[in-house]
Amino acid sequence: MNSAQIRSADRALSVGTWLIVAGAMLYSILTVTPLAARHTPQEWRWTAPILPLVVDAAVVIVVRLDATLARLGGHGGRWPIVLRWMTGCMTLALNVADSALQKDLVGVAVHSVAPLLLIVTAETGLAYRRAIAAALNDLNARQQAEKEAREQAAAQRREAAERSAREEREHQAALVREQREHEARLAREQAEREDRARREEQAQTEARERAEREARERAEGEREQQQRERERREREAAQRRENERRQREQDARRQETELREREARERAALLSGGPVNEKLPEPRARQIVAAAVESGLPVRTAAELCGWSTGWVSARYQELRDAKTTPALEGVSA
Repeated sequence: MNSAQIRSADRALSVGTWLIVAGAMLYSILTVTPLAARHTPQEWRWTAPILPLVVDAAVVIVVRLDATLARLGGHGGRWPIVLRWMTGCMTLALNVADSALQKDLVGVAVHSVAPLLLIVTAETGLAYRRAIAAALNDLNARQQAEKEAREQAAAQRREAAERSAREEREHQAALVREQREHEARLAREQAEREDRARREEQAQTEARERAEREARERAEGEREQQQRERERREREAAQRRENERRQREQDARRQETELREREARERAALLSGGPVNEKLPEPRARQIVAAAVESGLPVRTAAELCGWSTGWVSARYQELRDAKTTPALEGVSA
């Protein structure tokens, strides 16, 4: 039998015990309450169910604590035994008292069934629980012993495996050490060969770099000479362009000065005629009016010089001013 079966039997014992206790308590309350009511004053008969409840509560305490002590493998001493038998005898006496007072032997036998069953069940359950606890302890002891034996065997197997693995690791380490020494020797030889080849290659590289550097320096010298020559030519070309630009600006200023002087002479010639009594031809009059506008002469003076009316001259003045204003506005809007 395993621990699960033992625990199942313990649960069945507990369920059966508590069913018997519950039935005996209910039967005792129903049997003892009328007896207690008949022997209690009228005004206190409502207290009749208290007595069977108190006695049955003591029975419940005894059964419960006995079950707990039995599971723990303990013993409460003499007083739990006294309490157990005292409550059992009280329950028996209270249940059969009414029938005994009436000298009803059948009633005594019938009413003694539940208390006796409760007393015997409590004692038997206690014995069963102690036996179950002992069986569980034995089973746990055997399982613990088997577990320790398995653990010891597993430890021995692990130790043997570790010893074998350690020997294997030492053998592999020796092989790896020999392999590393061989590889290190080959690596040293290879490094020496590579070092010789590297020195030879370095010497060749240095000679090649030296030749390339000398060629590069010569090429750079030639490029610098060409660059200086090109820069000199560019400076000379830039100087020529600057001189040409300055010459053009001087020529333009000279032509502009000559143009202004010529226009001034022409205006002076137009305005030097003095007042006239007759209208001059319109083209000639327009030239005089334009010269007067440029010279800032008043309208009346210009009218006297060309012989036309002041209204006509004023209109020409306005046209000339508008002609000057329009290009200026166009330049601003642009």
